[in-house]
Amino acid sequence: MKDPDLPFSAAPEVRDRCLCLHLQRAARVVARRFDDSLRPHGLTNGQFSVLMSLNRPEGPRIGELVPLLGMDRTTLTAALKPLRRRGLVEAALDREDSRARRLRLTKAGRDVLARALPAWRATQDAIDAELGGADGVRETLARIG
Repeated sequence: MKDPDLPFSAAPEVRDRCLCLHLQRAARVVARRFDDSLRPHGLTNGQFSVLMSLNRPEGPRIGELVPLLGMDRTTLTAALKPLRRRGLVEAALDREDSRARRLRLTKAGRDVLARALPAWRATQDAIDAELGGADGVRETLARIG
């Protein structure tokens, strides 16, 4: 079998055109900024997002969080484990279906979120300002997924 032709010009083409590469790079930069701002509160940006997704009157089932967070069930379950160990999240029986569980913030979870929220807001405001407003970015990303 003949080796496929892979010209050097493919590397700059991918570097310049690959939407996945550009989105991943930007996501890593943004994630690091949020991680840095949330670190004093003992949270990563991912943990903040998971906890904030539970900030609602009635705790959701894990399946309800999957599309919101863009995670598969296994990844979300793994992300919840350290939060449950720290006592920030608990699972309770669903009143409507005793086979199911609903996740909810504990008082400690609400407290850590309340303390972390100003840091999140400051970082979000700074990034929005740098981008000249990020509503268009959010709208474009929402169309993708």
